[in-house]
Amino acid sequence: MIRDTSHQDTVLAADPRAARRKRLLLIGAALAGAAGLAFLLSGWRAGELSVASSRLRIAEVGRGTLVRDAQVNGRIVAAVSPTLYATAPSTVTLKVAAGDTVKKGDLLAVLDAPDLSEALKREQATTNQLEAEVARQQILARKQKLLAQKEADTAEIERTSAQRTLERYEAVANEGIIAKIDYQKAKDALKSAEIRAAHARNAASLESDDVALELKTKQEALARQRIALANAQRRVDELSVRAPVDGFIGTLSVQNRSVVPANTALMTVVDLSRLEVELEVPESYVADMGLGMNVEVEIGGIKAMAKLSALPPEVVKNQVLARARFSGAQPAGLRQSQRVSARLLIEEKPNVVMVARGPFVEADGGRFAYIVKDGVAVKTPVKLGATSITAVEILSGAKPGDKIVIAGTDAFERAERISLIK
Repeated sequence: MIRDTSHQDTVLAADPRAARRKRLLLIGAALAGAAGLAFLLSGWRAGELSVASSRLRIAEVGRGTLVRDAQVNGRIVAAVSPTLYATAPSTVTLKVAAGDTVKKGDLLAVLDAPDLSEALKREQATTNQLEAEVARQQILARKQKLLAQKEADTAEIERTSAQRTLERYEAVANEGIIAKIDYQKAKDALKSAEIRAAHARNAASLESDDVALELKTKQEALARQRIALANAQRRVDELSVRAPVDGFIGTLSVQNRSVVPANTALMTVVDLSRLEVELEVPESYVADMGLGMNVEVEIGGIKAMAKLSALPPEVVKNQVLARARFSGAQPAGLRQSQRVSARLLIEEKPNVVMVARGPFVEADGGRFAYIVKDGVAVKTPVKLGATSITAVEILSGAKPGDKIVIAGTDAFERAERISLIK
């Protein structure tokens, strides 16, 4: 019976070459460990972390003109797009359809309002009546003036006759031909005739003033009535709705032959010859905006300059709908409600220390930046100034020529020093 294989084992002598190879491997491993430890120690001395520079965006600080701006969205709108309304309760008969091209003065709709037509007829009848009364008053005024003048002339004739009688009496009074009492009567008669003539002249003047005032009153009443007639005529004319500008029918708000109350919107006429940009500006930028501010509008890859023309006072959903008007000729091919992007050029600051904008502006509230020196990013306190879409002003903490990590600092874990590996 075979219990085990021990009697078959043979003791072999150790190979000296294998022992030497083993010693060489141990020495190589020790040297590699020492080199790795030295590398780690050098990295530890240089910074707390090591980050590949390919994961970062580094920009150089320089001097230049910083254009403080803001990127906003907008759309193309017509500068002139009047909405037409019904001026009275009426039945609407449409003469156009949505999208029709119209010229200024073209008939767009007819409003049927019988009350206004009847009011116009009444005003016309009243005007005719007052015109007749004024003509009658003019005749009466001339007649009364003639009567008053007749009385004045008769009194003047009587005065002249009395004066001649007195002159004859005076010529023979010294001769004793007439009695003294007759002479006195002649003098009294002249005096009485002069008084009657003076009263007749005054009465004629007052009568003239009276009839002139009465005529003026009638004429003023006629003038007021003509104004009322013109107003009634205007309201009837407004029943024919006409295009106020050249353009096309944008929106029809009512159906044909529908009955509408007064001040009901009927349609909108859009004038595409003058277009503007309606900008959706965040509320935070409103304080820095003003009329006349330059706006760079980008439409399908084409850039055009415009100026801020309207800034409404109300805020809707944290936005203000401002208007910008093209500075020169508006780009060709624009369409109503076309979406565009725009850049508000709020301010220009020349000769400032600046660097390209990146996420580092928002990190740590913009109080620190990582400046690269000899392959090491060092966390440095900085003070930032004005910002734009592409650049940011540096007030202190960095100088022209310095290199700043503007993106990728989230991997730094707020360390003070970071080694950058190529």
